[in-house]
Amino acid sequence: MDRDQIIVFSVLAATLILFVWNRWRYDIVALLALLVVALAGIVPPDRIFYGLGHPAVITVAAVLVLSRGLLNAGVVDMIARHLTRVGNRPWIQVATLTATVALCSGFMNNVGALALLMPVAIWMARKSNHSPSMLLMPLAFGSLLGGTLTLIGTPPNIIIATYRQQSGAASFGMFDFMPVGAIITLVGLLFITLIGWRMTPQRKDKSDSEELFEISDYLAEVRVPENCPFAGKTLHELLGAVRDEADVLLIALVRDKQRKEMPSAYEILREHDILLVKADSDSLKAFLDLTGIELVPEAAEDEEAVDHEELTLAEAIITPGSMLIGTTAINLNLRERYGINVLAVARQGSRLRKRIGKIRFAAGDILLVQSDENSLQSNLNTLGCLPLASRGLRIGKPRNVLLASIIFGAALALIAFELVPAATALVGGALAMVLIGLIAPGEIYESIDMPVIVLLAAILPIGQAME
Repeated sequence: MDRDQIIVFSVLAATLILFVWNRWRYDIVALLALLVVALAGIVPPDRIFYGLGHPAVITVAAVLVLSRGLLNAGVVDMIARHLTRVGNRPWIQVATLTATVALCSGFMNNVGALALLMPVAIWMARKSNHSPSMLLMPLAFGSLLGGTLTLIGTPPNIIIATYRQQSGAASFGMFDFMPVGAIITLVGLLFITLIGWRMTPQRKDKSDSEELFEISDYLAEVRVPENCPFAGKTLHELLGAVRDEADVLLIALVRDKQRKEMPSAYEILREHDILLVKADSDSLKAFLDLTGIELVPEAAEDEEAVDHEELTLAEAIITPGSMLIGTTAINLNLRERYGINVLAVARQGSRLRKRIGKIRFAAGDILLVQSDENSLQSNLNTLGCLPLASRGLRIGKPRNVLLASIIFGAALALIAFELVPAATALVGGALAMVLIGLIAPGEIYESIDMPVIVLLAAILPIGQAME
C-alpha cells in the first residue's frame, strides 16, 4: 500500500474505534477524520465540504422535515390512538408496534419513526403493567428492519443509490429495495413477535406503588367555543363521542359564573360554557382534537388576547424552592408578568376541584403551561420550575391529516415513477408543508438532526478518498 492508502485506512480504523469508545459524539469524530485526510492532501480543498450539498444529505434532511410535518398534522396521533386499542397481550402489542414502526421507517427516517412511537410503547406497557423494555427493544429492531424497505428508509440506501448513479448506472428506484427488504423485515418481525420479545430484559426501575415523576391526571378548564358542533347537545353525547379515544372525567360545569358540581349527563351544552375535566395529557389532547372544544388559560377573562400560533406547550414540575408555592396563578399574574398561561394542573395523591386560577400551588405539582418558545426556559427557571421531557404535546393545534398525507404521498409518487430525483421531490414536499402552515418556519431547522447531517457530510468525502 502507498502512503495515501495507509493514511485512509488508519483514519477509518481510528474512526471506528472512537465510535465504539463513544467518548466524543459521532459527528465530532467524523469531522476529525475529515480534517486529517484533508490536511494530508488526500481530499482536494474544493471537495472537503462537498458532502453538505450531496443529494443523500439533502434527502435525509428533507425526510426529517417531512416527518415533523406529519407529526404536526396529527398523522402520528391518529396511528397512536388506533395502536392503543390492540389489547394487553404482550405478543399482540409487540407485533402491532414493530409492524407499524417498520412500515413507518420505510417512508421516513427510522430514528424519527422510533422516536414518534416510543411514547405509545411506554404508555401501552404501563397500562398493561409490563416492563417498558419488553416493547421498546422490539420497537428499535422493527425500525431498523423497516429501513430496508425503500430508497428513503435509511441513509445508506440513499447513499448507495446516489453512488450508483454517479458511477454511470441507473439509480435505484423508490421500491427497488422492496423484494429483499420485505423478506428480511417479515422474517425479522416474525422472530421478534414469536420469540424475540421473550428474550428482552424485564427491568423494573421503580416499584408499582411509587413511580418517579408519575404524572397524575390534569384538572383542566375547557370551553365550548362559538359554532362548536356539541353546542346544543348533551354532556352524555359529548363524552360518548370520545369514550373510545379518551378517558375524561367531568368534575363541574360553569355557566354565567355559576358552578354546577357533577352536572346531569343530560345537561344541554351552550356556547361559552366552561367545563372542569380531569384527564391525563394524552386523553386531554384527544378530547380537544375530536370535539373542537378549547382549553381556557387561567386568565381567560383578560381582554388582551394571546396569539396561540406563536406559543408552545410544555410540562413543568414545581420544585421545593419555587416562588409559586402557596400562591395562585392569578395572584402572581403569571400571564402579564411572565407571559405564561397555566392550562392544567396535576397533583399526585390529591383531588383538585377548584378552578385553575384559584389553585394554590404546591411543591411537586405538574403544570401544563403555554408560553412563547424563546422565553419559556428562562421564565420557568425564574419561577423555580423544571421542564419535563418533551412529549410532543400539540393540544389545540389544527389537524390536517388528509392534506399532509396527500403531500407526502405525492412526493413518494414522484420518486416511485422517477419523474424527479428523490432529493428534489422530498424538498418540494417539505416546502409545501411549510407554505400551507403545517410546519412553522422556526420548526424547519429544529426538526433536522444536525449531528446526523454533519456525520454524513463528513464521511462522504472520506469515502471518496478511498477511491
